[in-house]
Amino acid sequence: MNVMDDGISRWRRVADGLRAAIAEGSYGDRLPPETELAKEFGVNRHTVRRAISALSDEGVLRAERGRGTFINEAQSRITYPIGTRARFSENMMRQSLESAGRLINSERVAADRTQAALLEVKLGAPLYKMEKMTVVEGLPVSRSTAYFSAERFPGIIAAYAETGSVTRALKQLGLDDYRRRETRLTAERISPSDAEFLHCAPDSLVLVSNAIDVDLDDVPIQAIRTRFLADRIELVFKP
Repeated sequence: MNVMDDGISRWRRVADGLRAAIAEGSYGDRLPPETELAKEFGVNRHTVRRAISALSDEGVLRAERGRGTFINEAQSRITYPIGTRARFSENMMRQSLESAGRLINSERVAADRTQAALLEVKLGAPLYKMEKMTVVEGLPVSRSTAYFSAERFPGIIAAYAETGSVTRALKQLGLDDYRRRETRLTAERISPSDAEFLHCAPDSLVLVSNAIDVDLDDVPIQAIRTRFLADRIELVFKP
């Protein structure tokens, strides 16, 4: 297996290759010696060592002095079903998991062209922007950026800060029900800021969900971009 130089750091590519091989069970319960891995991936031992260090920081591997590098037993990912009613806190409750939303930052902004199109408001319309983090069983799993109409939901920030749930916050403001219009999913490397808040390795992968929620009259109420840690949560799409 030769690691080509295509603009991605070699050690990251080695880490990705190791992660994939571990998931497939290729190495059993511990890694081969660094010299063998260097030959397998076509890199030097320093590159392999850095990749192993990154995976150790993620909890995938553990080094035992004098014995080698062992593979930790995989932890089950949290399952988040996404359908027309994408309610994170309700889904966690059904799995007997305790979840909470934490407000990181909030501000009033003017809608740019993208936000105006997503929320179907005028360019420059007042919006509330909320940065929040979701924690399940004490473990950070996602960070998100959400936009709401400031005119329609003037108390959304205070309601969310109090309840830790968008659904409960909207109910406080008179909206009893809503649905997911669409979810677009991509994957990317985590940003330094998100890595700091989510307490993960700086090269972790995140599943990025760009979604629109609407009321029962199909009027947008929320545009939200969520970054889910790929090794802590899996998204299951249901009709």
